[in-house]
Amino acid sequence: MTEISYKIKRSRRARRVSITVHHSGEIVVTLPLLASPFVAEKFVKRKSDWIRRMQEKLRKRFANKTIINQTRKDYLKHKKRALIFIKARLEHYNRIYNFNYKRIAIKNQRSRWGSCSSKGNLNFNYALVHLPLELADYIVVHELCHLKELNHSKKFWDLVGLTIPDYKSRRMTLKRKFIGIQ
Repeated sequence: MTEISYKIKRSRRARRVSITVHHSGEIVVTLPLLASPFVAEKFVKRKSDWIRRMQEKLRKRFANKTIINQTRKDYLKHKKRALIFIKARLEHYNRIYNFNYKRIAIKNQRSRWGSCSSKGNLNFNYALVHLPLELADYIVVHELCHLKELNHSKKFWDLVGLTIPDYKSRRMTLKRKFIGIQ
């Protein structure tokens, strides 16, 4: 049986040992601050069958998807380029919508491509620069339309459909082919 490699993460909030198996196959063992690394080793050995099953399950699930690994280094490298790109795409689409927005922020979000606040601030994930243009445009328009409709009602989707009539297929492509962000 091959040895399982893993990273140890310590957490003030952890009350017990836990294991996370990431889509990349990486294993992270979270320990309470004062727990010994020996505890992690024992736990991984005890859970080795479960870990291997999870790795296989995730490997099958994500076999045909592009994984966008987000690192701080990548974020810092592409943040400025992402801001220029997103401002240009917003300007392009807002010629049609003519919505008012306040601030544009580029973030290294782990679970979102973008968001819109009730105050009119738009936030985008820097990783949009790694997407095909048609998918990045869908995300930009999606968040832009939230300035008018802060929900996912029929009115909202009708607004999105004004400039992205095939938004349903773009949305499915995004979900089907890219992981790392939902």
